[in-house]
Amino acid sequence: MSKTVETEGALETRGIEQVPDHERTGRTRELFPTWVGANISVLLLTMGASLVVAYHLNIWQALVVAVAAPVVSYGLVGLIGIAGKRGGAPGMALSRAVFGQRGNLLPGSLIWVARWGWETINAVTGAYAMLSILEIVFGIKANSVLDMVTLLVFVVATFAISGLGINAVQKCNKYATYFFGAFSVLVLVYLAVKTDWSKVMDHSAGSTAAVITGIGMIAAGGVSWIPTAPDFTRYLPRTASSKAIVGTAVGGAGVVVLPMVLMGAVMAVATPDLASAADPVSFLGKILPTWIAVPYLLIALVGMLLINSMSMYSAGFTAQTLGFKVPRHWAVSVNAVISLVFGGVLMLVATSFMGSFIAFLSLLAVAFSAWVGVFGADMFRRTEYDGRAMADTTRTSAYWYKGGFSPAAVAAWAIGLVSGLMFTTSDWFTGPLAKNNVIGEYGLGWVATIVISGVLYMALPKPGIETPASDTEEPARADGPGESVSGPTGEQATAAV
Repeated sequence: MSKTVETEGALETRGIEQVPDHERTGRTRELFPTWVGANISVLLLTMGASLVVAYHLNIWQALVVAVAAPVVSYGLVGLIGIAGKRGGAPGMALSRAVFGQRGNLLPGSLIWVARWGWETINAVTGAYAMLSILEIVFGIKANSVLDMVTLLVFVVATFAISGLGINAVQKCNKYATYFFGAFSVLVLVYLAVKTDWSKVMDHSAGSTAAVITGIGMIAAGGVSWIPTAPDFTRYLPRTASSKAIVGTAVGGAGVVVLPMVLMGAVMAVATPDLASAADPVSFLGKILPTWIAVPYLLIALVGMLLINSMSMYSAGFTAQTLGFKVPRHWAVSVNAVISLVFGGVLMLVATSFMGSFIAFLSLLAVAFSAWVGVFGADMFRRTEYDGRAMADTTRTSAYWYKGGFSPAAVAAWAIGLVSGLMFTTSDWFTGPLAKNNVIGEYGLGWVATIVISGVLYMALPKPGIETPASDTEEPARADGPGESVSGPTGEQATAAV
């Protein structure tokens, strides 16, 4: 298709409404850099170090964790992403079909709030990367004022990319993937030459419980992307391969998670205090030579920008489904301000970044998993989504159910959430059932949440499924004022996926 002014537009105009079939021309292979970009984070190095220092695993056990975690978490990301090609809408908009127009506000609100924490962690990590570069290159030491300046710069850059939309995010992901891959190979070669491998191989093994808990810790990052998976697959045609959607998610994440976690584990053998560093980035300047550390930190900085941009991009959709009557790019600004405020608190007040991060991950996984269990179970019975019913938030909607709620979905979500929290342990919260049982001791609270909520939803009586209205006309927009009716078409839609 030849390019037009419309297809070359930089600003994505579509919100939470269903994408018409004629615009859904994306290709599954273009999802690969999306999930690569979603994992370009130096936090994986620190988490890999934690496997050795905190969980007492050896290098072979760390390898098991590094392989299993992306398979489990991004396997779920890919499976839920199939709903995007079925319904052509963001995940939290499709969720209205499952929970009801009002019922969807409950998991939607929790997921939106949980994203505040995830975006805050990413923003702080990006700010630390900038601080480390300034110190290595220019000798500028960090202070409270500089902390806030770098945090502000990072958040503003994130808002700019995510506000433009999926085209900007995907193009940045593509180039970041190439640079990150090249420098990761360089770091791996350097570590292979400089590491005392006898010390690495002699490290004693940890317990099976620690291995499984480690898988859960690494997988929690992937779990946070599950509800947003349809956001990045909604431009795929209905005929797109489901296997390819799952494969690109697992493959894209795996090629980053595996080497990063192993690098962190190897680094921790030589530098045991890596996992408890004051910030998760500055150690790179101490372990790696300047000619590797500086460009690697720059790439890590870009990676954190992309991760946060993807998160804020989806958060804008979530805000719209909660009733914010503003265009998507303005809905994104709400999360930007929140991450700036919370990030400032974390950088100035928190005494242990990694301790706060791991505690947050354990609770984040449970918060997202309750929705995953219900929505995933619903996908077994629902293969189509009614765009008009999703956009209609009044009593006339086919997804109004009983008073705007689907009793089965809401009940299963709530019971699964509470049950999962009861089995969860973190520095901030310990459930009453977190001790003296396999689920609690192995850190499987988030798995229990998915299973309980999913099984309950399948067991409870549910409203029938109506056949969606014809897609011959474009569904009404449901994303508030200020958005143009036109969206990505042709080559722009292809680039969007």
